Amino acid sequence: MWDTAEESEVPLTGVERAVLAEIATIARFKRGEIIFKEGDPASALFSIIDGVVKLYRMQVGAEEHVVRFMFANDLIGLAEFGKYVNSAKSVTSTTLYKMPTRALEPRLRQNPGLEFHILNKLSHELRRTQDHALVLAKHRASAKLGMFIRMLEADQNLAGVDGAELSVPMPRTDIAAYLGMSPEAVTRAFADLVSCGALSSRDRRHLKIVDRAKLDAIIAETEDPTSASTALPHRRR
Repeated sequence: MWDTAEESEVPLTGVERAVLAEIATIARFKRGEIIFKEGDPASALFSIIDGVVKLYRMQVGAEEHVVRFMFANDLIGLAEFGKYVNSAKSVTSTTLYKMPTRALEPRLRQNPGLEFHILNKLSHELRRTQDHALVLAKHRASAKLGMFIRMLEADQNLAGVDGAELSVPMPRTDIAAYLGMSPEAVTRAFADLVSCGALSSRDRRHLKIVDRAKLDAIIAETEDPTSASTALPHRRR
């Protein structure tokens, strides 16, 4: 599921990039700013240059239901009947290429290869939405969080982020809204994955996958990470 070789996207050619550059403008958003809202007219597509964006829908009680996190090189702005399917908000300071749909549509008709690449990028958003459904189907909090971490790793690899350490730029509240859990449950699940040896963490924003086999067993719900922590000797108070 997280084989980045299978999910690697064919890069745009130099000519295709030049075509998009003719119509694109650069848009910058501060952390927490709304990029577009669900139901608004889909007037533009956005390609993320740097930063992290969350796609979400509003639930009853004005709560955000996070459906996807998007990273550098991802395309956002999926539309249905001319309106945005989700809302988008910057998780970090974010820079994007903004491509008006009125200017983009004739260029796609003239360039089938470019149209294919655009559709490929939008289908990536759909695939991750399907992965989200698999996350929510998990029973244990640690399995949900473990699957999220593996998805985060795959996304960062696709974005060209190298290194053994994973960046976790989103707050616990956003992770909780994505996993269908409380922030407190997310914090406990992180602690369980660290205490059982699947992960290590130097702070709340950076972690490493230490034991992939153990993490995958937890995701498959064939191993309970709390069993390792309960076996630890009690500290004297």
